[in-house]
This record gives sequence, structure tokens and C-alpha cells, in this order.
Amino acid sequence: MAGSTLVIVESAAKAKTLGKFLGKTYKIKASVGHIKDLPKSKLGIDIEKSFEPQYITIRGKGDILKDIKDESAKAGRVLLATDPDREGEAIAWHLQNAMKIPAGSKCRIEFHEITKDAVMQAIKKSRPVDLDRVNAQQARRVLDRLVGYNLSPLLWSKVRKGLSAGRVQSVVVRLICEREEEIQQFVSEEYWTINAELTDNKKHTIIAKLNSYQDNKIEIGNAEQKDRIVGDLEQASFSVAKIEKKEKRKKPSPPFTTSTMQQEASKQLNFYSKRTMKVAQELYEGLEIGKEGTVGLITYLRTDSTRIAGVAQEEALQFIAAQYGSAYAPVKPNEYKSKKGSQDAHEAIRPTMVARTPESVKNSLTRDQYRLYKLIWERFVASQMTPAVYDSVTIDIKGGDYGLRATSSQLKFPGYKKVYNDHDEEDMGKPLPDLNENQALTLKGLNPEQHFTQPPARFTEASLVKFLEDNNIGRPSTYAPIIDTILKRNYVERQNRQFAPTELGVIVVDLLKANFPKIMDVDFTAHMEEELDQIEEGKLEWRRVVADFYEPFAEDLEKAKELIGKVEIKDEEAGKACPKCERPLFIKHGRFGKFLACSGFPDCRHTESINEEIGVLCPLCGGKIVGLKSKKGRRFYGCSNYPECKLVSWQQPTGELCPQCGQVMVEKVGADKSKQAVCQNPECKYIKK
Repeated sequence: MAGSTLVIVESAAKAKTLGKFLGKTYKIKASVGHIKDLPKSKLGIDIEKSFEPQYITIRGKGDILKDIKDESAKAGRVLLATDPDREGEAIAWHLQNAMKIPAGSKCRIEFHEITKDAVMQAIKKSRPVDLDRVNAQQARRVLDRLVGYNLSPLLWSKVRKGLSAGRVQSVVVRLICEREEEIQQFVSEEYWTINAELTDNKKHTIIAKLNSYQDNKIEIGNAEQKDRIVGDLEQASFSVAKIEKKEKRKKPSPPFTTSTMQQEASKQLNFYSKRTMKVAQELYEGLEIGKEGTVGLITYLRTDSTRIAGVAQEEALQFIAAQYGSAYAPVKPNEYKSKKGSQDAHEAIRPTMVARTPESVKNSLTRDQYRLYKLIWERFVASQMTPAVYDSVTIDIKGGDYGLRATSSQLKFPGYKKVYNDHDEEDMGKPLPDLNENQALTLKGLNPEQHFTQPPARFTEASLVKFLEDNNIGRPSTYAPIIDTILKRNYVERQNRQFAPTELGVIVVDLLKANFPKIMDVDFTAHMEEELDQIEEGKLEWRRVVADFYEPFAEDLEKAKELIGKVEIKDEEAGKACPKCERPLFIKHGRFGKFLACSGFPDCRHTESINEEIGVLCPLCGGKIVGLKSKKGRRFYGCSNYPECKLVSWQQPTGELCPQCGQVMVEKVGADKSKQAVCQNPECKYIKK
């Protein structure tokens, strides 16, 4: 109707939430993401015309765009309320052009939480579309298209059809390959530790670790050294040299950024990044919460800032004081510095209303939504609480020329730990007895232990995301799709929740490193991110940045086409015969990974999946436990005697049955990162270290 305001958002869920706040004079439409993009069938960039992008209406979006145009013609005012980031700005710009809204019009609004106050304030502060943000997004899109649409065909012709390469994606695969190389080349070294069990005159036990010889740090590299030191200690007299008692305060962690949310959801909830971002989007856009109706539960999920709005801090302090007591609420709100290079455009991720506790909304949420909301809520509330306080005791002990140390750290006041378990517990050892300096101690026994240095661990999803953020590779909002892509392309695979490169991944990385060293360079990729930030800040012109990148890249591309020969990935013999024609089976590489196929193709078309034996026998029937992949590529375990034996598990079976309930025991990593054997039965709590 004339005089009404048309508000355009990206998703139907967001439109539904906004519909609750805005009255009858507002009409809300969803663009359902982008309406325009580069064509899929060709490069879509006119290199001769300063890299002009050739945008087209996305297939299937014609009716949506027509509906939006028709509604805009009837409306008195149009407001573009797409997401408050570069991509959202680009969508708003495409919508503005499609509806022929004059350049410079105050048609753009942005809000970082979907609450009535935030939305109404945003409407009052409408502004023109930010062309610097749009150009930063255009530059990223054009750079990625120039790399992907030139390198991918090269890989098809030289390696195998169906492959892809990307500006950031290929660097991520390189990191995983190089970590694997480090692990394979790692040479383990022997070392020993010695703990002494000592007693005082009241028979209290003190466990002290050997740490020095003649006041210098001691390192024990072999059994001969260990034996000599043990002999010395057995003859030594022991006494207390120094006692240090102090109070330690451990501050809470900052509220979540996109990256830290992905890391913690991976560690604490076993969520992959893709799953975390999907659930967070649902929490942000709005859900039906009982009598409240549709409510946005968290602030915007794509952010690199740890900043919190003053109003939210005050609400948190009042809530903490009322709920837990004034001792848990600091006098001044806790402030956190965002990491160097962060855009700091949005607040940290937090609940839109701190009084909306996880338990109060649990019945309205799915299990995933509840668990992630609880994690976000607890992390935010804890970030605004007082530190945890520990009583720390360090006792230095002399034993002849040797120095030993006993430590204990006991929680005195929980502070933020009352709310949030960060799995970084500082309680160490049993409480130590009250001792005096120069007090004599009696040696009860020595416990020497042999160890070997360990290679660096493979990347987990959490550690990979942390590495990418720390090194400014890509943006946190892109991590989930990048990880998804490299798994789908079979460049890497998950093994026990860790990333391992495939043979194909190693071949592609080696080829790209040899011919496109700049694109595959971590520092260069990080530098490109900095230049995109400078475009957004209006300091660089986007076409110049693209040109500076493309000119040397095009030269490398022409050389590579001539120099790279055909790379043949040889099929391995599987060591078994085809059950149909008895010709040898080969291990083939397909779109979804390795599989077995008959060497007699095309006469014989027999194929079968590869079941990887893990060296464990089924505790139910004695068959071999094999590693399998689900339709979505997730690894699970089953018995080779299926369907006669029904054993199946997402965790790797240990080959044992639970001594308490008789169910299958499986491997699990505990909170302290140690491997544990736990009962598969959720009602049985049996754990074997």
C-alpha cells in the first residue's frame, strides 16, 4: 500500500522474526540469499575492461526478483536489511540496482541482533549502501573466480576431471600435507623423568619431580644417565630448600568470535564448523520461544571482535549479582582487546538477552540448538564475571646436588568457573602438607619413567581453524565451506576427527607449489586478506589490487600449461579377485574417495567399497572390525561379519566388552586429551583409562 515500507532481508526465518516487531505499515520480503552472481558456465569477468564482473540473475531467482520489484513499486520506501557484512552489503547493492533505487539513497539498514530495539534503531539510522564494502566483496569474488576458473581446468587436463583449486582452499590443503610430512619425517628422541616419593616426620607424602642438577635444568636422555642419577638420589639426604605460597587469579576467556565459537563447539560439542554455523544461523535469525513468539537468541554470528555493547555488559553484571552473588560480579565490566588486524565491525557473539537462560528456552530448541546456545550463553556470562582464585604452593627440595619441585594449586574461589567449564583446570596435585624451610624429608621411593618425544599432531577441525585465524588465512565465515570442499574433492580425509591428506591431495599440492608458488604461499594469502581489508577502508582501489594479482598469475598459468606433463595416478592392485569374473580388483579413486573396481572394466562393471581393517577383533563374534564411511563421508565402524553381526559404532571399538554391563567398549578422548576406553552404553558410566 502507498506509504508503506518494504524491508528486504536474506532469509524467510529472518523475515518471520522481523514480522513480529514491525507493524502493518511494513512489508517484509526475503531475497533468499544472493539474487545476482557470476555465471557458472563461463569465467564471467571481462579482463580487457578492467576485470568488469558480468553479473546475471541466479537461475531460479527470477520470480523472487520480480516479486520484490513489484512490491518496491507499490512501497513508499524500501529498506535493505541484508546481513551486516561484506557479502550482505553486496546483496543490498545488487537489490538496489535491480529496483533502480538512486545511488546515494539512504536505503540500507543493518543490525547485529534481531531484537525490537535493535531493528527500530537501525531503521532510524538508515544509510547509503557502502560501496567500499561492496568493492571489497567484489574483489574477493573476482580473485577467487580468476584462480578457480583457470586452475581447475588445468588440473582436469593434467591430473583428473572433477578436481578444483581455490585461492584459499589450496593453501589449506598445503598446510595439511606439510603437517603430514612433518609427522612422517619426525625422529623420536628418548627422555626420562624421575619423581621422588618423600615423607615428612608426620608421614605425610610429598611427590616431587626432579628438575635440576647443581641449579641447572636437568635433561635425562638415556637409561645409563637415569641409572646414575637414581643411584645418586638413593644416597642423598633430602630437605626443604624453599616454600612459596601465593594466590593465583585466572581471568575468564573473552566472549566468542566466529573462530573461537567454531573451535570450542568442535572441542566441547564435537560439532564440525559447518554444523556450528548452520545452528548459529538458526539462533540468530529467530526461533519460536513459547509465549514470546519468534525471537533472535544471539547476536550476529560472523565477527572477529570481542567487544561487547555497554548496555549488554550492564545487564550481565546485574544478572550475575542477582543470580550468583555480588562476589561474582566485577566492580567494572570486563573489557577485552580484539586481536591485531580484526575488523571489529560487530560485537562478539552473545545472547540477545542474558536473562533468557538456556534452561528457560530448552523446550523450544532442538538438541543442537540448545547445546550451542548454552555454550554461547555460558561463555558470555563467564566473560563478565570475576576471576577464579587458586591457592598455589611450590616447594623446592634439595637432594644432594639435585633439585626437585612439588606443586599444588587448589581452587579457592570459583569465580567465572561457576558458570563456564573451559577445560583448562589449574587444580594440580593433592594439597601439600605444611612444611618448614630446612625441614628434613625421608625418601620413600623413586619412580623413573621413560618417554619419547612425540611428532606434531595432525590438525583437528579446532586446531586448523585456530591456525588459519592466527595466520590471517581466509576469514572465519569461510572456514566451514573451505573444509567442506576439500573433503568433498577427496584432497583430505578425516581419520579419528583429524585431517590426513590423500594421495590425490599430495599430488595436487606438489603440482601447484611447483608452478604457482605465490598462490600457495601462506604469507601471500594473508597479505591478500589485508589488501581486501584496505579496500573496505577506502585505502585501495579494487581493480588495481586484482590487476596486480592477475598479471603475474596469468604468466605462471601460460608457463604451467606448457611445462606440466600428464600426471598419472596409478591404480593399486587390491590383492583380491573380482567375485563375478575372478580378474584382479584395483583400488580406484572416485569422486567420493577410494573404491574397488574390476580390472576387466568395461566388460565387468563390478565395484565395491573399501573396508579398512583397524587391527581389532569384534568382541561380539570375533570377526574383524573395519572402518567404513557413511553417505555423508563420516567415518564409522562395523563388523566384517555383517549382517550376521550387528556391531556398529561412530567411535572406534577397543575389542573389549564392558565389565559392568557387557556392552562394547569404544575409544574416546577425555577432557585432559588422554585416550580412554568407555562403555558404548550411555547409561553405563564405566571408563577404563
